[in-house]
Amino acid sequence: MKRCVFAIGDLHLSGAVNKPMDVFGSQWIHHWDRIQEDWRKRVGPKDIVLIPGDISWAMRLEEARPDLLSIGRLPGEKVLIRGNHDYWWSSLSRVRSILPPSMHVLQNDSFLLDGIAYCGTRGWIHPGTKDFGEHDTKIYKRELQRLKLSLDHANRSADSRIVLLHYPPFGEGGRITDAVRILEQYQLSHVVYGHL
Repeated sequence: MKRCVFAIGDLHLSGAVNKPMDVFGSQWIHHWDRIQEDWRKRVGPKDIVLIPGDISWAMRLEEARPDLLSIGRLPGEKVLIRGNHDYWWSSLSRVRSILPPSMHVLQNDSFLLDGIAYCGTRGWIHPGTKDFGEHDTKIYKRELQRLKLSLDHANRSADSRIVLLHYPPFGEGGRITDAVRILEQYQLSHVVYGHL
């Protein structure tokens, strides 16, 4: 069975919280309505949609539920990772417990479907980035470890491996980072990221 793979990040949905995106410009007016319309035109029920973070503005899981269910009603299998604004993302088991069957979240693990292993983690800003401070070092190192855990969890016999990151893996100006080195070491098929 042939499946198409799509990716869209930074949905920033606000179904249960009053944080509309149009405060960032007119291009955001009714953005979720327009995304859903386009999604239904392009994505079939057997296709895959990768969502690399910043899914909902919610602060608690219960507030994120309407956004997650709205995504779940759309066609396709969805694979999600946490973004830097996904404060609602509590324990992995709690998040998984409220998801529809067509949604899969990654955290220190991977998801295998039709010979493709999906891996990923949020990532973080890189050393040498403007505003990178001492407090970022611990988070950065932890996210590199999570990336390795997810990649190691992936079935090495998979036909291909696709990584989802929220933060871009490279530094400013395309600078090579530890994240890029890890990705090169694992010889991946594709990498998708958001936070743009």
